[in-house]
Amino acid sequence: MKFADLGLSDELLRAVTESGYDTPTAIQAGAIPSVLMMRDMIGIAQTGTGKTASFVLPMIDILAHGRARARMPRSLILEPTRELAAQVAENFEKYGKYHKLSMALLIGGVQMGDQVKALEKGVDVLIATPGRLMDLFERGKILLTGCNLLVIDEADRMLDMGFIPDIENICTKLPANRQTLLFSATMPPPIKKLADKFLSNPKTIEVARPASRNENIEQFVVKTSERGKRDTLRDLLDAEEISTAIIFCNRKTTVRELAKSLQRSRFAAGEIHGDMDQSSRIAELDRFKRGDINILVASDVAARGLDVKGVTHVFNFDAPWHPDDYVHRIGRTGRAGAKGRAFTLVTASDDEALDNIQKLTGYKIPVFETGKAEAAPAKDEPGEEREPRRERGGRGGRGGKSRSEPKRTEAAAEKPAAKPARKADDRKPAPEKRRQQDDDGPDDGWNGPTPDFLSFGFGS
Repeated sequence: MKFADLGLSDELLRAVTESGYDTPTAIQAGAIPSVLMMRDMIGIAQTGTGKTASFVLPMIDILAHGRARARMPRSLILEPTRELAAQVAENFEKYGKYHKLSMALLIGGVQMGDQVKALEKGVDVLIATPGRLMDLFERGKILLTGCNLLVIDEADRMLDMGFIPDIENICTKLPANRQTLLFSATMPPPIKKLADKFLSNPKTIEVARPASRNENIEQFVVKTSERGKRDTLRDLLDAEEISTAIIFCNRKTTVRELAKSLQRSRFAAGEIHGDMDQSSRIAELDRFKRGDINILVASDVAARGLDVKGVTHVFNFDAPWHPDDYVHRIGRTGRAGAKGRAFTLVTASDDEALDNIQKLTGYKIPVFETGKAEAAPAKDEPGEEREPRRERGGRGGRGGKSRSEPKRTEAAAEKPAAKPARKADDRKPAPEKRRQQDDDGPDDGWNGPTPDFLSFGFGS
């Protein structure tokens, strides 16, 4: 099947072709015709399956007919985080370039005055996080009575972040006869209840159950000790042929300390976590996408929704506390038919977390034998300094570089060897508080510039 078989307009097919696509993914082939027929729909698909385009493409053609009115968006897309909202906006910009549609991005951290001005002009597409949308609605700056198409994206993430009450409130303010599309990687009971309440006779399209094994991703468990984890990770980074990699940690303090440790060892590493302001996070992601760095150390704020092409490896420096997070973390690789490898470092204290992951996925993850997994205590623990590795054997590197020389920055080699001491009270937080610490709500401050796509017309 080709995109031309799905009933999309010639202008839209032209934009899709120019973006380098001609064959839809399974979720796109199943969802696009149903959305064009104005049916309510539930899409169950794991990350990396092309889910965003499955609603962006038909929405562009649906909205091609009609006119926007001031403060009354014609369609609404709800996203749990600013990063996801910005990515959806980029999709509309890319695929809608031959349509004269206007769009506004309504997220926390951007000056509210700019967003109000965009809404007053009238928009065809409003992409918003629930918190900022409710804020402007309660101030009387936006009306939802003219919104005839609602998309609830990443519904299970919305549940994790406590947004379900806001979503229910928003749904009651939209026309009852609207079209509603709900997308989620999983369908826990609260999401099923939400769908039963606000969707009318929806068609359900399920692609590759999120708890099932992704055949494009080779998964491994690497046994190590708490004090030997950094040595084990560095050995893996040298042994693997890495183009780009994401390393996940459970704590923001661990992200910062591990990134600095890798930089001292001359790896081209950066970091992203919830304590960084939005402009810094965007800048770091841009460095990663450009190839200025090829290793990104991240907290779970980056685990879902980020689509970076060519990620060959994912490393779980910490075994995730929630098994769902494992699925979303390793989903950063093996995307769009590409192959990827995922390694999870486990210590004796991670047995329960590993069991929960394997129960969820229904897959017993094989143990990767490195011969160095039970390494001696790392020399770069607090108070002791590890000598930067000038020459290392084995595989590694980026692109066509020698396998014995992973890509590392010259600047990193010159950095002082001082390492911040690990805080004595850096203990594992209670599970119910972890998301507040590692995930950004929609209204955190954004110190960067206002995005170019806050409001614009396609095809102008």
